[in-house]
Parts: sequence; structure tokens; C-alpha cells
Amino acid sequence: MNSRFRSSDSLSRRAAARFRAAHNAPGAVPWAAQARPPAPRSEFALSTAILTGPPVPGSSLDADLRSLGFDVEVATGPRETGALLAAVPAGQRVALVDPRFVGHVHSLRLALTDPRFPAAAAPGALTAQPEARAALTRALGAAGTAETPAPGGQATDTVVDNLPDTLAAALDADGVAVHRPQLGTLVAAVPDGPEARHQARTAVEAVDDEAVRLKSAVKAHDGFFTTFFISPYSRYIARWCARRGLTPNQVTTASLLTALLAAGCAATGDRAGYVAAGVLLLVSFVLDCTDGQLARYSLQYSTMGAWLDATFDRAKEYAFYAGLALGAARNGDDVWALALGAMVLMTCRHVVDFSFNEANAGSGTATALSNRLDSVGWTVWARRMIILPIGERWAMIAVLTAATNPRIVFWALIVGCAFGACYTTAGRVLRSLTRRAARTERACRALADLADSGPLAELQARLLHGRAGAVGPLFTAALGAAVMIGGALYLPFGDPRLIAVAVIYAMTAGLAGARPLKGALDWLVPPLFRAAEYVTVLVLAAKSDSPQALPAAFGLVAAVAYHHYDTVYRIRGGTGAPPAWLVRTIGGHEGRTLVVAVLAALSANRGNDFASALTALAVAVGLVVLVESIRFWVSSGAPAVHDEGETA
Repeated sequence: MNSRFRSSDSLSRRAAARFRAAHNAPGAVPWAAQARPPAPRSEFALSTAILTGPPVPGSSLDADLRSLGFDVEVATGPRETGALLAAVPAGQRVALVDPRFVGHVHSLRLALTDPRFPAAAAPGALTAQPEARAALTRALGAAGTAETPAPGGQATDTVVDNLPDTLAAALDADGVAVHRPQLGTLVAAVPDGPEARHQARTAVEAVDDEAVRLKSAVKAHDGFFTTFFISPYSRYIARWCARRGLTPNQVTTASLLTALLAAGCAATGDRAGYVAAGVLLLVSFVLDCTDGQLARYSLQYSTMGAWLDATFDRAKEYAFYAGLALGAARNGDDVWALALGAMVLMTCRHVVDFSFNEANAGSGTATALSNRLDSVGWTVWARRMIILPIGERWAMIAVLTAATNPRIVFWALIVGCAFGACYTTAGRVLRSLTRRAARTERACRALADLADSGPLAELQARLLHGRAGAVGPLFTAALGAAVMIGGALYLPFGDPRLIAVAVIYAMTAGLAGARPLKGALDWLVPPLFRAAEYVTVLVLAAKSDSPQALPAAFGLVAAVAYHHYDTVYRIRGGTGAPPAWLVRTIGGHEGRTLVVAVLAALSANRGNDFASALTALAVAVGLVVLVESIRFWVSSGAPAVHDEGETA
């Protein structure tokens, strides 16, 4: 861009120094009270934009800001800007914009309306959410303390060139993280003269910001099927929804309802139902892609949206598994074990992904090799397809459901997902061994939270504190998981000795958690615990004489898996794991495993008692975790993020 477009970098360096000096200057005079009263405000405005000077004739800036939902006020300088800022209610967003600003509307949208950041800026524009308002007021006060004497000896307002950029630098100096969006080809500039202004307007006209906006609505790293078969038209559906006032949450809900309808069609067990189920599943996936694209297109990120987007994908997929199993049962084919096996495999695979990424957060280990492979064109799509991501997976499920039968669908899922899990896990193990990096305390805490150890393991860890010995957590967890799964496989159903095995498993869980998970491969501890718990439930249900035990086990694993996914997305949002009381109430992985072993021993040779006990346990766990999850995600403490989830 032309050098005469005002650069914010040089301004930032000067402004930061000016802010530190002015902010600490003795005898600084409050200036907001000296300014003239602000203009009347709109009663219904949700956000306010303050132009820091008189508008430039012919500028569309006022209209552009109003189109973004701002109530626009005009100030004459820092002191009056401060008065207008003070008049904005503390709970509202406020934006400061240089009146000379020239740029695309989408540049302003990216800089001023994204709800995920407390403060954000682009050249000539700055916004602050309620949590950053105090710092903005301090910065503006420092900018307005130096008064310029007028010829008559009377003080006038300070002249600050490009006040928004000055304040953004001041916020940085004050320790506030100011988000600066990547604008790419979009224009955002503060030209310092007519010629530069003309050049900036020419640059704006040369780029179609709507095309840029549509392109940026699509995730940068999607799977092959989504990139070439969904996104080319789903982005236009997202724009259609935005222009009609639909929200991402409404589209997400529509996707869930469509998937549940697909599951209902699959449960009919006839060919027409299977065909309809396959078609509806693909429609649900299109809507699933659309909700995220709509959120990025219109920057509609919300706490409720984070919860819906994070959990509904799994709910849709696992509900469809249940529908297929019900449909097969109508035709005399019991595939509940395969349905539960597919769910166990999928959940454990995701836990591997989550644990590895959390263990290496901020170290670069998780992305270094991937970035190098992405530079080799042919490897990109091969690597994204081979792991059977959600787009390819749902396409395969839809096609096989319409053309074959549920048993074939589940075997294809199990084989494909097992191969993808082995491929990614082997690569991550090798990466961890060859690219060791120091693990942060936050990463260790995240791994401990993902382990989901309950009161029995906590008690054992407390007793062993400082005396964990030389045995590493990974070896202990692997040994405990092997003993638990082996006992469930080897011992007859209802054998009381399995209770003793479950007690040993609980002890190994406590030993594994007795010290921080800092080993190169300790990120495998949470997946091992998931496998031990889920597989134990699967094996005992399969061995039971009750025909309803496997459907009940499916419900129990689904309820527990929901809790584990909820834990992951809380950690990703930066709010930490669920409260300790919740983990203790539902027993932790070792407590639930012990309870299931006890129920099996008590229910031996007693008909459907084991199925009834698993159903009751599933309902109890599901209700507790769902109520707490809803309370958290609709509360003000939940992160306002839109998680991208797995590669589509």
C-alpha cells in the first residue's frame, strides 16, 4: 500500500511511550469533566461508535458503522471523546474510529464486531468490550492530559494524530491483548491527504469485499469431501441465512433435527427408510458446515453456540448409530455390539487427538511436521482423507446406509476408523519421541483433567503423594487398562473376582495420577483410561444374558462420552475442567468401572437386572452432566468461542 497511507506501526511506538509518560505524570488533570456534554444517545443502541473528529465530506463511514449496528457519535478531540465514552453504559461495546478512515466494510466488521476478544483494532479503528473499558478510559485520559495553549492563553483540546491507533498502542502497553485481524487483501487505512485518500478509495474499489467475506467464511483446513463437495455451495446458503436474520444456533438446531429424522428413518429397517436416512444425513452435514460458515460470515460467535457446536456433532452421529441398530433389529440382525464398538473407537480416537494437542499446546510440536507435509501438495488431501474425518465419514455412512445394510456400515466404520486411529497415533508417538519439548504446567493440568479420575484415584494419589516410585504414569495406566480389559474378557460374566480387578484398576489410576503427566508419551494416559472404561462396559454387556444390556450400555457410554467431550471443550475455551464436585458425583472413570463390575456381579443369572441397572446408571450420569453442562454454557462465565471441531 502507498506509504502515504498512515502506518500504525510508527504511531504505535510513539504512542506507547507517550502513554507511559502521561499515565504516570504527577498532577494529571481529569479532562472528561471539562468537555462539553455528549449528544443525546439512542435508547436502543447495543454498541456505540465514536468518530474522533468531524466526518470527512463525502465519506460513507457513518453509514458503514450504522450498517454494522453501531450508534454513531461525533467528537472533536480526546477530551470530548472521553466524555462520550463515559456516557456509554459500562456493559456495552464501544468503538473509536478515525473520521479519515477509508476501507472495506468487512474490515470494520472484523475489527469492531468480533465478540471473542476484549479489544481489537485495525488501522484507524479500535473497539473495546466491557472488560477492556477501564483500560481504554485510562489510555484516553493519558492522551487527553496534555493541553495545547491557544493564542489567547486558553487551553484547547490536545491534537492526537490517529487517536484509535494511539490508544491501541496504549492498551498494548497497559497489558491488554489487542486482537488485530488478518485483513489480507481488504483495505483499512487512514490517508493523510487528498491524493492518498483517492488512492485508498481506488484500492477499496479494486477488491470485492463480499467475495473475500464469502471465502473467509470457509475453514482454511477442511477435508477433501467438504472442500470440493460441500463448501462450494454451503457458503452461499450461509449468506442466504445471514440476509434473512437466521443465527448459527438456529442452523445448528436444524442440523440436529435433520440428523434425528435421519436416525428415525434408519430405524424403520426398510430400504426406503435407509435411502431417506442417507439423504437426510448428508443434508444434516451440509447444515452442519453452514452453521460454522454463517458464524464466520457474520461474526456471530456466542457461548450457547460454542456448546451447541461442540456437542451436537457427536449427538447426531451416535443417534444415527442407534437408529441403524434399531433398524437392523427389526430385520432380526443384532448389531448393537458393533454400534457400541464404533462409538467407543470414535470417542477414544478423539481423546487421542485432544490429549496430544493439549499436551503440546504452544510448543509447536503438534504442527511442525504437518506444516512441512502441507507444503507438498499431494500429501495434503491424502493425509486429510486417510484419517476418515467427519466429512468423509458421514459421506461413507450415508452411501452405505442407502446401498447396503447396517452391519456393513458398522464394519466399514470400525475398519476405517481403526486404520485412521492407528495412523495418527503412530505418527504422534514418533513425533513425541523425536521432538521432545518441555511441557507447561497448564498442559499437565489439562491432561490430568482429561484423565477424569474420581475420588478413589484421588485417595490413592493422596496416599502415595511423594512416594510414587520410579514407575511412570504411562506404564501404570497401560498396566491398569490391560488388567481391567483382560479381566472383563477372561472372567465369566458375574464373577466376583472382577470386582477385585476393578479395585486394582482404581489403584493403578491413583498411582498414575500421583505425579504430573510430564513424560513424552504421558498424553496417552487419558485415552488408555477411556478405553479401559468403555471396553469394560462393552464386554460385560455383550456377555450378559439380557438382550437389552447392549442398548443400555450404548446409552451409558454415550452419557459418559458427553461428559468427556464437555470437558475437552471447556479446557479449549480456557475455563478449565468441570467442577470437582461433578467428577466426584459421577465417580470418575475408575469409580464408574467399579460400579459396573459390582452391578454385573449382583445381576448374574437375574434376567434383565443388569440392563435395568445400566439404564438407571446412564440416566443418572446423563442428567447430572447435562444439567451442569447447560448451566455452564449458558452462563456468563462460558467462553464466547465457536470451536472448529475436527476437520470436516
